[in-house]
Amino acid sequence: MTALVIVLAVLGGLVLLAVLWLVATYNSLVRVRQEVKNAWAQIDVQLKRRADLIPNLVNAVKGYLKHERDVLEQVTQARYKAMQATGVRERAQAEGELSQVLGRLFAVFENYPDLKANQNVLELQEELTHTENAISFARQHYNDVVMKYNTKLQSFPTNLIAGAFGFREAEFFEVPEAQREAPKVDLSY
Repeated sequence: MTALVIVLAVLGGLVLLAVLWLVATYNSLVRVRQEVKNAWAQIDVQLKRRADLIPNLVNAVKGYLKHERDVLEQVTQARYKAMQATGVRERAQAEGELSQVLGRLFAVFENYPDLKANQNVLELQEELTHTENAISFARQHYNDVVMKYNTKLQSFPTNLIAGAFGFREAEFFEVPEAQREAPKVDLSY
């Protein structure tokens, strides 16, 4: 009878360890998934900040850029498209297009000395540059957390728990291949 009690105690201990491991693994997956959501929220905050700055910049330069209406319209359309985008891939593509159009707008500024000297425009341009840097850092952090999360999902034996509880891989925030090149700006008339 004592041997049976010992065997049952050992089995009970093993079951308890297995349950504790299962709970710890599940909780670690939930924690990393929340880190991914938080990192995406940080990108979203910076993208919203940039989207809010763009109309102010467009309004500040409208009078100077009478002959550059198409660039201003492109900025406005790209901003709208970026704000309407859903999902990581679609958002990354739309935001990449917006960054390219903003680059063209800043290149156009070089043709207008009065515009380059306007304090309001300079401050808005500085704010946008700062925001672009913040977006870049937030995107890098997000991709680091996604890599950590996806690695956990694919690692054995965590992948068994992840599959059983419906955890899915997160998408990286990648710039589409077509947008990896610097925009080509031709200001010759």
